[in-house]
Amino acid sequence: MKQFIVLMGVLPIMLVFLFQYALDQKNNDRINRFQEYVYQAKEQAKQEGCFTPKIKSELTDKIEGTFGIQEEEMILVLEQVPQYRTAEFDERELIYYKVAVPIEKIMAGNRFFGISDEDNRGMYTIESWTASELLRD
Repeated sequence: MKQFIVLMGVLPIMLVFLFQYALDQKNNDRINRFQEYVYQAKEQAKQEGCFTPKIKSELTDKIEGTFGIQEEEMILVLEQVPQYRTAEFDERELIYYKVAVPIEKIMAGNRFFGISDEDNRGMYTIESWTASELLRD
C-alpha cells in the first residue's frame, strides 16, 4: 500500500516530464518553420534590395497560418528602402530585419510549479543584417 501511495505522489511529477518533451517538440517544429519563413523572405529581399510589401505580406501570411496569430502580435522591423550593392563592402548595402513571434507556452505544467501563465510566455526573435545583391541600373 505504501508503494501505491508513493506512486500516486510521484506520478504527476513524472508526467510533467513527458508533457514537457511533447511541448518542446511542438515548439521546436514551430520555431524551425519560423526560421525557414524568415530565411526565405531574407533571400528574396537580398534579390530585391529590400523587403517589398509583397515579401512582407507573404511572410506575415505564412507566420499567421503556422502560429495562428495576428500581425499585431508580431514584431516586424523590415528595411523597406532599397539598398544597392557596391563594388566594395559598404555598410549602406546592408538590409536590416527583425522578426519576432510570441511563444505562448514554454513549460508544461507551469501552474504545478507555481509559474503563472504570464511568466510562461516569451518572444522568439530573429534579428540580423544581410547584404543586398541589387545592382544599380
